Amino acid sequence: MMKNRLLTLFGAAALTLSVQASADVDPNLPDYERASGISGNLNSIGSDTLNNLMTLWAEEFNKFYPNVNVQIQGAGSSTAPPAITEGTASFAPMSREMRQSEIQSFEDRHGYPPYALPVAVDMLAVYVNKDNPIEGMTLPQVDAVFSATRRGGYHEDITRWGQLGLTGSWANRDFALYSRNAVSGTYGYFKDNALFGGDFKSSINEQPGSSSVVQGVTESINGIGYSGIGYVTSGVRAVPLARDEGDEFFEASAENAASGDYPLARYLYVYINKHPNRPLDPMTREFVKMLYSKVGQEVVHRDGYVPLPETVASRVRSELGVD
Repeated sequence: MMKNRLLTLFGAAALTLSVQASADVDPNLPDYERASGISGNLNSIGSDTLNNLMTLWAEEFNKFYPNVNVQIQGAGSSTAPPAITEGTASFAPMSREMRQSEIQSFEDRHGYPPYALPVAVDMLAVYVNKDNPIEGMTLPQVDAVFSATRRGGYHEDITRWGQLGLTGSWANRDFALYSRNAVSGTYGYFKDNALFGGDFKSSINEQPGSSSVVQGVTESINGIGYSGIGYVTSGVRAVPLARDEGDEFFEASAENAASGDYPLARYLYVYINKHPNRPLDPMTREFVKMLYSKVGQEVVHRDGYVPLPETVASRVRSELGVD
């Protein structure tokens, strides 16, 4: 599923990373060089998943441009489209692609669609408490744990750890389910790809941010939840996942995301307002150039996500005329 999406977006180059390039920053990415005359306000409104990344990028940008005032809000991906449509934000980070209705609203206002910058590859992880011994789960099992609809086809509702193969004191333990809330792009992605478009159980504990999900699982021995891999802590384990019964389990690693083997890998996006016949304003241009440079993708690696290869970065820079 993700393999096809990545191929559609950026061609085979996005998936043919070497192990080194997937785990580290591509040495072919350009260095970033400071431009003159950059100052003003840079506003970002959108994804909680990307909140850390946007903050780290802003810190790097301020090292080059100390006169730029940066404001970042990370309440959830659904807050990004109206912000960029109405012009209250120049950057709209999202952990999912914009829906067609959101694109249409922007186009109705501006006469052209927003531009999606793929900025990193994320792995959506299913987290359990660090003391949980489970070895792996299939996506239909994940669906049967979290959903009321079981569109993944698992033969029974899963309500106890013993149904996932755990024995002894674990066998009859119920789940404490932790989820993002509906404003989150991570919630929507998990619903579409792990629940096969189905509905969450009413017993889930909805959380306002990814760190809250991880904290809940950390504090509950029976906990299970999901968020981006960038929020992993020593209190939780990311469960290896398989697409179906009998398939190999793959850990949420950079190598497995780059190869397409990990089943819940996705692009993270930052949307911008780019007129098709006009250049970007200087500050947006330089921020975008920094994102697709060594320093920008080193931030991605440092925050626990998978950096983009130069093959993808150069294509975006060329399309935007920021080479």
